[in-house]
Amino acid sequence: MKKKNRFGWAVVQSRFVILIAAFILLIPSVIGYLGTKTNYDMLSYLPDSFETMKGQSIMEDEFGTGGFSFIMVQDMPFKDVAAMKKKMEKVDHVEKVLWYDDFADISIPVEVLPDKIKDAFYREDKNETLLMVVLKTGTSSDESGDAIEALRKIAKKQCFISGMTAGLIDTKALADKEAPVYVILAVILCLIVLQLTMDSFMAPLLFLVSIGMAVLYNMGTNWIFGKISYVTKALAAVLQLGVTLDYSIFLWHSYIEQRDRHPDDPKHAMATAIKATLSSVIGSSITTVAGFLAMCFMTYRLGINLGLVMAKGVLFGVATVVTVLPALILVLDKPLQKTRHKAIIPNFKWIPDWVQKYYPILLVVFGLIWLPAAYGQSHTNVYYDLARTLPKSLPSVQANTKLEDDFDMSTTEMVLAPQSVSRKDMEQMEKKIRDLDGVTAVLGIDNIVGSQLPEEMIPTELWDTFNSKNWRMFIIMSNYKLASDEVNQQCDQIQKIIKGYDKNCMLVGEAPCTKDLIETTNTDFTVVNWTSIAMVAVIIFFVLQSVSLPVILVAAIEFAIFINMSIPFFMHQTLPFIASIVIGTIQLGSTVDYAILMTTRYKFERSTGKSRKESVYIAHRTSINSILVSALSFFGATFGVSLYSKIDMISSLCTLLARGALISMVTVVFILPALLYACDGLIVHTSLGFLPKKGKKEKAAGEASGEEMSAKET
Repeated sequence: MKKKNRFGWAVVQSRFVILIAAFILLIPSVIGYLGTKTNYDMLSYLPDSFETMKGQSIMEDEFGTGGFSFIMVQDMPFKDVAAMKKKMEKVDHVEKVLWYDDFADISIPVEVLPDKIKDAFYREDKNETLLMVVLKTGTSSDESGDAIEALRKIAKKQCFISGMTAGLIDTKALADKEAPVYVILAVILCLIVLQLTMDSFMAPLLFLVSIGMAVLYNMGTNWIFGKISYVTKALAAVLQLGVTLDYSIFLWHSYIEQRDRHPDDPKHAMATAIKATLSSVIGSSITTVAGFLAMCFMTYRLGINLGLVMAKGVLFGVATVVTVLPALILVLDKPLQKTRHKAIIPNFKWIPDWVQKYYPILLVVFGLIWLPAAYGQSHTNVYYDLARTLPKSLPSVQANTKLEDDFDMSTTEMVLAPQSVSRKDMEQMEKKIRDLDGVTAVLGIDNIVGSQLPEEMIPTELWDTFNSKNWRMFIIMSNYKLASDEVNQQCDQIQKIIKGYDKNCMLVGEAPCTKDLIETTNTDFTVVNWTSIAMVAVIIFFVLQSVSLPVILVAAIEFAIFINMSIPFFMHQTLPFIASIVIGTIQLGSTVDYAILMTTRYKFERSTGKSRKESVYIAHRTSINSILVSALSFFGATFGVSLYSKIDMISSLCTLLARGALISMVTVVFILPALLYACDGLIVHTSLGFLPKKGKKEKAAGEASGEEMSAKET
């Protein structure tokens, strides 16, 4: 017996060693978690091969310039502004603070300044002036963040610091504050679901301890990636809890079944349960892992980051369920047995009867809803300017709003031109761009002082700000909103102008990077969806040995995904761009298990010689409770986060995941049985193992007679 189940018995006999090792491993996991850096810049995940990303590298390498920030100063005498500027220039990682005194003496009255300077740096009607901070390091670097924090301490109350780095600092503070609450909410809601649906008060606590360890192992090993995105950091624990909780339930049900058969031998019961669970969770986890790995096919590298972390998390979940959790259960077997009770959840016996009676109507509903759902999900609007959805109370959001309202400036771009482009051509280039609709100012030496002024007469510090050994640079300010059609068209117009002077000229900055992001993710959406569908379909093909069932099961879950993604369209909601890409593959990989569970039982009953209706009915009845527990657990893990989070990207993703779990549950419980009833003839003729072998039908039917597996056994 032991030879046939070596792994199960090895776990049972080594349970104390496993627990000691599991708790010891938490120490390096916590160290690894604390040592893993977090990336809050969503644009940094664009491919390095893009021209915009190459331009960013040139800015850092050639100009010693990484990011920009604008400081609006209201009702402050110019001499005080100049004094504050000097203090700011001494801040670590600040390369330069540009103000109008770099182009003209502050003793000159503002009224007589050239319009090019005055429009860029001063608003007379509001008595506001504008300073531009040039940072030495990249927008999302820790050094730039420290510099902005230091600038905020120097700045007075009437100062407003805007820019991407300021926004990333505020996002970081908000995300770090909320992340622990996400886990607490997920744990509490999952615990409530488990207490209502399980037959033990204590077992759910052990489930959460085991999964908590797996989460820490997963998060602690993320140091191998160097950095993870804040989206990955915020969602990883919640998603891992939601998608791996099933495995703990599988083990418990299997153990209780064996425990009731062998009341005096819990070790034997657990060894047998581990063997049964291992085969179950491996099959179940494959589709989930496939769904996450499909995201690795995205050009936008955030998909790789989230996909690898979550795939790794599922593997850790499987490992702890068949090692740590069995050890915990055996050590605490006596109190576990004393706290067992009847499940509070009702038995939904009426659903299989109702579906069997009305399945033709359900098929009609399936057909009628499909088209509007498909249309809605393909026309749901998405947004790319993530900063605009942050709470209005954040300092960076207030500053960006004020910059837009008072200085008519929403985006800032930089043009890089090789030194081979003459100063005269630079002046003409800058003038043409200044005349474009939406451009409020162009800051460049040749545009402001003219190309005729000899280089020797231009202050060295000012010259070096806009020139390096190999490149020239100037800055464009636009009043078009980030990620809007207007600013994307404006970027195209600027590209056309600068490429007309030299094909090596580059446009860099937040607006062109976001434009690249839009074009990239539009392609990624198609690639990821079809990749996940293909991977899951292939897995179903091998698991169920069927040609038709991959199409039927995937169609059922895709139907649920279409409904989920179409709801924002019909409710006139706009989603963060990443949601439209990752939700489909996560929902497919995580909830197709519900369909596989029911279909596997249907196959078993059909193979014993039972009729179409009887097979579907038994599979339906015995699967409902398991599907319900799984879906509600996933819902509980994500729903609380969706309500709590003030970061719309996190909130929207969790809303879609929570809703998707429920929609997939309803689809599998009501639509899938109807599809199995209708397609039974096709299925049995395009699949292996659905009908008894000739000559063995009576024997198989006899062995199966009276055998009805409970939802626990399933």
